[in-house]
Amino acid sequence: MSTDQKGGPPPDPSVSAGTGLVPAAGLVHPNRALTRRGFLRGVALVGGGAVAAGLAACAPAAAPAWTFGPPAPSGGPAASPGPSAPASSPTPTPSMDHGAGPSPTASPSSSPATSPGLAEHDLKAKEAVQRFLDGEWDTLPRPNVPLEPEIDGDVKVFRLTIDEIEHRIDARKPPLDALGFNGVWTGPLLRVVEGDRVRAIFTNNMRETTGIHFHGQETPNAMDGVPFVTQDPILPGQTFTYEFVAGPSGSHMYHSHHNATDQVGRGLLGAFIVDPKDPAKRYDRLYGATQDIVWISNDTLGGFTINGRGFPATIPIVAERGEVIVIRFMNEGLMMHPWHLHGMPMRVVARDGYPLGSAAFTCDTLGVNPGERWDVVIECKNPGVWAFHCHILSHVEGKEGMFGMVTALIVKS
Repeated sequence: MSTDQKGGPPPDPSVSAGTGLVPAAGLVHPNRALTRRGFLRGVALVGGGAVAAGLAACAPAAAPAWTFGPPAPSGGPAASPGPSAPASSPTPTPSMDHGAGPSPTASPSSSPATSPGLAEHDLKAKEAVQRFLDGEWDTLPRPNVPLEPEIDGDVKVFRLTIDEIEHRIDARKPPLDALGFNGVWTGPLLRVVEGDRVRAIFTNNMRETTGIHFHGQETPNAMDGVPFVTQDPILPGQTFTYEFVAGPSGSHMYHSHHNATDQVGRGLLGAFIVDPKDPAKRYDRLYGATQDIVWISNDTLGGFTINGRGFPATIPIVAERGEVIVIRFMNEGLMMHPWHLHGMPMRVVARDGYPLGSAAFTCDTLGVNPGERWDVVIECKNPGVWAFHCHILSHVEGKEGMFGMVTALIVKS
């Protein structure tokens, strides 16, 4: 791999030595992945009831009118979860197959006969939390998998296909007709260093035209990716090459810019991270961050999703007490989403890739508009299982429990 003249190569996402920096949600050093799975399953076996109560902490004390429910692929109400096997069954091996796969193995630890006062919808809500704790996210393809570039002299070359795929929002709902880069939604994580020359080669395998825009990058006009403005649409079967010098640094995205409401809404989106040329300005050095998490929201196909998944298949964040993590919120949807973390605040340090400097601020709820990127630093100082979700309540919770834009930050004591 080539290096930049001053800062050296970008962090290697597969190596934990040194910084231990992790490039994306769910993409962790193998030891951390095993720790997360083991911890969650231990919680599910010995403390599931307490965890379920903690995750439901945003629910109102009085019974609401239950006006809203989780959106189903057809736009109607979502089907209720069916019965499942005992929690002790092994978790299926993750697969890159976007078709039907094995269902999660957890079941609620109670029934109406053994849970006085709990209605049927309470038990369904509890079952959804149990599915989350049992690692349903681990039965589905990982989002934001880094794509290593080819090196052509001083150019970093990324080759991507634009595909029609089947995609699963969780392990029980039927697969959806979606779109993806290199066969996945969200697309591969592309990571370079400020000043790198980038060549991104896209081959259109769809039955419709498209064009790709690198959102937030200062590209030459001919590389801006807007059909009929800067280029002709990429026809089915054709290839188009985008070449530019990466900059500015920070959290950016790449996505369709043609029939975009449909194409981005169905999965043509991905993260494009440009690390600062100066290593001292990178988050591992600047804040001591040991996890660097990409969090892409969308709200079209499959309802309300984080990195292409809806609760209970969203990926939890697991950290040690005192660990510092970075989350890069990226909104690829049509709506604003206010992200709320229970238990500890977020320090907001960058917007749209630009450091806030002395304008950095602290909050526990951060509104992210469509197209925006906000970077936050979290000091994981408060042990426990903390809900982390959009605070537009119709995006996260209904009568039968949580769905959509919900996950958890789990801080180990």
